[in-house]
Amino acid sequence: MNTTSRRLALMRHAKAVPSAPEDHARDLTSSGRESAREVGEWLVSSGFRPGRALVSDAARTSATWEEVSGAAGYDCPADVTQALYTAEPDTALDLIRAVDDEVTTLIVVGHNPTISFLAQLLDSGDGDPAAGASMMIGFPPASVALFDFDGAWADLAPTGATLTEFRPAVRE
Repeated sequence: MNTTSRRLALMRHAKAVPSAPEDHARDLTSSGRESAREVGEWLVSSGFRPGRALVSDAARTSATWEEVSGAAGYDCPADVTQALYTAEPDTALDLIRAVDDEVTTLIVVGHNPTISFLAQLLDSGDGDPAAGASMMIGFPPASVALFDFDGAWADLAPTGATLTEFRPAVRE
């Protein structure tokens, strides 16, 4: 059986303003925009180049993706969806499982607690111990976890991916 190596980035949106007429409309702070750009630069330096992005349609996640992709020079298709805005970890995993297998590298930009719970759910425990310990301490805005796994997206299961790197937010 031929298995495909895949890479997955799970990112929490960058720091958002504390309020807006509705939660969905909250935009990024200026420091949040800067943090998102720094993540984009870090992803490039880590060799991460997504073939697709899965992004919540909330203002703060869409703006995070715009800043990350702009700083990284990414030009991949983005599926901006309300389903990720309301998703619990299991639903977010289902959204990932629905990604076309032609995509070998995926970034997901969403919200907490879903993103941090999903990262913990997927972690096999066989990856970088320091990354795992750092991720367990917290998953603040603009944090990102990188995973590797072999197989189809549809087969991604709890404890089925190896945490290779975790970049906590540099600023808040």
